[in-house]
Amino acid sequence: MEEVFFALLSVAAELLFEVFFQVVVEAIVALIERSIRNVFEVSNAINPILAAIGYLLLGVAFGIASLRLFPHPLVHPSKFHGISLVVSPVITGLVMSQVGIVLRRKGKQAVRIENFGYGFTFALGLAIIRFFFLG
Repeated sequence: MEEVFFALLSVAAELLFEVFFQVVVEAIVALIERSIRNVFEVSNAINPILAAIGYLLLGVAFGIASLRLFPHPLVHPSKFHGISLVVSPVITGLVMSQVGIVLRRKGKQAVRIENFGYGFTFALGLAIIRFFFLG
């Protein structure tokens, strides 16, 4: 019984830590994007499909960079190998969409990554790279 409890606890800890890591990375990307927007005043005329592909590739790039910084798994793999490929990007996308909602309520303009779809796509790219190279 204790083994099952510890297995579930380790799965929950793994997912929470991975989501936290992805949210921090996405917050950094949003800050960079917001800074670039303020400097260059770029329009939002980019095709949404191209933007999604760009965020996926950006997630892959940050995943590769994270491998250089953290060459070992952040937490020990659980019995449910690969669950982080589904759950972690979904939770990260939800968190980023909530960040966007809060910013819009405060009268500020949210960047694209502060939306569920783009946040999910970025986190998926990062999770795929970490999964295949460390899993």
